[in-house]
Amino acid sequence: MTMAKFINPIFSLLLASIFFTSCNGQPTTEKSKEIIVEHLSFTSKNSKLTKTQGTTEHQNVHCSLQDKDGNFWFGTSGEGVYRYDGKEFTQFTEKDGLSNNSVWSILEDKSGNIWFGTDDGLSRFDGNTISKISFTITNTSSFETTMVQSGGISVWSIFQDNGGIIWFGTSVDLYCYDGKSFSRFLDNINITNNQNLQLKWIQCFLEDSSGTIWMGSGPIAQEGVIRFDGKSVTGSKPNGDGWIRSMLKDKNENIWFGGRSNGNFIYDGKNFTNYTEKLGIGNAILLDKSGNIWFSGEEKIATTGSESGIWRYDGKTFENYTTKNGMGNYSVWSMREDRNGNIWIGTRNCGLYRYDGQTFTTFSE
Repeated sequence: MTMAKFINPIFSLLLASIFFTSCNGQPTTEKSKEIIVEHLSFTSKNSKLTKTQGTTEHQNVHCSLQDKDGNFWFGTSGEGVYRYDGKEFTQFTEKDGLSNNSVWSILEDKSGNIWFGTDDGLSRFDGNTISKISFTITNTSSFETTMVQSGGISVWSIFQDNGGIIWFGTSVDLYCYDGKSFSRFLDNINITNNQNLQLKWIQCFLEDSSGTIWMGSGPIAQEGVIRFDGKSVTGSKPNGDGWIRSMLKDKNENIWFGGRSNGNFIYDGKNFTNYTEKLGIGNAILLDKSGNIWFSGEEKIATTGSESGIWRYDGKTFENYTTKNGMGNYSVWSMREDRNGNIWIGTRNCGLYRYDGQTFTTFSE
């Protein structure tokens, strides 16, 4: 049984030479093993996001992306993943080859593959089939061989850096993939880790203009804000919060952090500052194309409901959108802007909404 089973479900340009050293250095690796479902059954097709797996109001639309073809993908914590082509939603579940119906993270890589991080391993969609991918590693640095499979591993975050390396934040380790094989990040003896960071449960990633990789630690590990400069990895808790749920870089190169317990804070390149200008905002954050920052409403830990909807900040003033504007009354868990500037909002109870700048439209039932 994985550690993820013991927690509530609501918990999921560096130089090329540097990255191939940091992520693929000491250990040798084998090509990932794939379990392929040849014929997708497509659990359901509907005009709206429709639940079929018997989930409750505690499940949510947890993550999303828009792929190169314009399709939207929505990962849920219990209903698998939905693809929306602008007309209908196609639902993919374990029946279609997905590793698990709780999907914590989604990434489209530079080759167009869609990766899904689930509560029980990793899956990949190549446009035709879903493959279950194993973190298969042979570590011969100490003349010992260790094989790691993906089953039983929760994959909370996926990120591709400017050098093409894909990073996976999981419940057991931080992994990297160079397009051919996996490696365990901390197996590289050339990386300095004086704080003995474990780098488990990474929730989010960000690469800044200098090539530094920022990571936000999650539950269980509670290691706060982590930085990797290509040589060393360091961690800190600027506002005392060990769980960092989200990160973004604004138009002024400031980095914003969404702390799960102690609120939001900002790094201006030199110092961390707690963000106290507005109370009642949550820790899911989004930067849109116009430079506005969107915040989820304050989440009530003991309930799935929230009366504060979402907030938009233009750098001077805040505007609040709630049930009066067409939002539902469930807590917001994810936000994504599409190519046309619409904001898609995922909530508890697997709710999905789209804001086009004037009105909210419901896409779930």
